[in-house]
Amino acid sequence: MDGVTIVSHPLVQHKLTLLRKKDASTKSFRELLKEIGMLLCYEVTRDLPLANVDIETPLAHMKSPQIAGKKLVFAPVLRAGMTFAEGMLDLVPSARVAHIGLYREPETFVAVEYYFKSPVDLPERQVIVISPVLATANTAVAAVDRLKERGASDIRLVCLIAAPEGIERMRGIHPDVPIWLAAIDEGLDEHGFILPGLGDAGDRAYGTK
Repeated sequence: MDGVTIVSHPLVQHKLTLLRKKDASTKSFRELLKEIGMLLCYEVTRDLPLANVDIETPLAHMKSPQIAGKKLVFAPVLRAGMTFAEGMLDLVPSARVAHIGLYREPETFVAVEYYFKSPVDLPERQVIVISPVLATANTAVAAVDRLKERGASDIRLVCLIAAPEGIERMRGIHPDVPIWLAAIDEGLDEHGFILPGLGDAGDRAYGTK
């Protein structure tokens, strides 16, 4: 599928299976979400530009590659996106963070914004939107809309799982935003949840249901 990368690494797939299990504890769910976030971060940042810099080792002078340009921005969609982002921040602790508070209205599935805070220089940075589940894609589309309104142009989306309907809508509205996933599931039920899915990621991560 154009613009969509499925990360098939055995560790990612194994941890996703553990995460899906309905008897996974809140603690286990959060830990797995964080671990998968770190693993997916390796993939989504695989092509970051490098530049050689002069350094001194304990024994000699050398030129060695270092990430070039301004630091990344991680943009988790609250709530569960924050736990997902923690794994990425462990890997890239110097990254900036944009917080995007959105929830899906249960009857209409419309994305409702309640909070947005981002670095002021988004146009100069690569932004990685973090949303564990891409179901209807309404919240992911709204998140990217807001980031583009603030000037972001280099945007990527990272999710755990997605429904084909969500991918189609996201790619249709924002074809310039590539997507990284661990799995594409069968589709959506009448309540807009992914089947077989993993349930409500926010509720499972924070024990609110």
